Amino acid sequence: MVGENFLSTIKKTLLTTLVMDGFWDRWKAHGVIPEDLEKIRYKFTSLENWGIGWKGLAIEKFEEAKSLVKQGRFKEAEYQYRLSSLYYNLNQWIYPSRHAEKLTGYNELLQSTKEADELSDKKTVYDAFEVDGQYCEGRIRIPDNPKGIIIIINPIDSSKEELFTYELDFIENGFITISFDGPGQGQTYTLNGLKATYKRWSTFIDKQIEYADTNYRDLPINLFGTSSGAAWAIYGSTNALVNKVVAVSPALTLKMETVLLPDYFIKRMNAVLEEGEQILPHYEQLTYKKPILFFHGNLDVMVPDNEIYDYYHSIPVEKKLIEYADEGHCCNYKLQDVRKQAIRWFQNR
Repeated sequence: MVGENFLSTIKKTLLTTLVMDGFWDRWKAHGVIPEDLEKIRYKFTSLENWGIGWKGLAIEKFEEAKSLVKQGRFKEAEYQYRLSSLYYNLNQWIYPSRHAEKLTGYNELLQSTKEADELSDKKTVYDAFEVDGQYCEGRIRIPDNPKGIIIIINPIDSSKEELFTYELDFIENGFITISFDGPGQGQTYTLNGLKATYKRWSTFIDKQIEYADTNYRDLPINLFGTSSGAAWAIYGSTNALVNKVVAVSPALTLKMETVLLPDYFIKRMNAVLEEGEQILPHYEQLTYKKPILFFHGNLDVMVPDNEIYDYYHSIPVEKKLIEYADEGHCCNYKLQDVRKQAIRWFQNR
């Protein structure tokens, strides 16, 4: 995506961030401080102002973290570095395709994440595996005396660094977290240039499960995903190596005639997909093997009640559905409860 299409998508995205409060639910749920957002949101009338705002906040958090390190307040410093990474993430996120500024921004967020990881009292491993001749980049967080593994599968429009609060909850409860960027996603797309196809994503999920089994043998392997990530977590339930699955607001279809997806989002998706490809598993072809816990918000316009109910009742394995009457797609304001319930589900073997 270049030229006018590139700029048009950015303009539509900026307009959405200005006029739709709901756009920010995801980012607030993942750590953006509301007061920080309010300082700069009204300025998002141009790409330049977007960059100035988010990069300025990212640098501010980075410097605050450095000051906290000097005071010996390492836990607080680690969190500020992660906030810095999240804000750098937003700075580069606005670019739908591999623009030079996007590459620079992604390297900046990786640096903030690295600083946080080095301060953490939990071990972090960076690793990668190949899909179609390109590397899928990942990070593994390892607590002392782990009792299981949670593979976090992010939505296509996200990255492994964004969901750091999920990692914190899971590792504090004794789980190794494995989080890789898939084709068309995060570092794997931005720095390595690998776009998404159905085949690449199915291979990507299979290889993550194989990676967990090979490197952390004898620990139960669990999958946790949201939206399109939840769809692929469900795909992973067909793998005999998996213990259990959690699917939060699984995307069941991306057909425009049935789903009210914003135009800017569709264009962003097109930028990371190979032409003619789609990003969801073929549900009708899956042979389900492992238990699945579903979370659903009854205000979800992307996955309405009737669709999730019909799909849920069609699955011939152990399953459970938890609903939130006042939540929309991804259950953003109930995510702490979602993760708490997910941990219980994984622990009950």
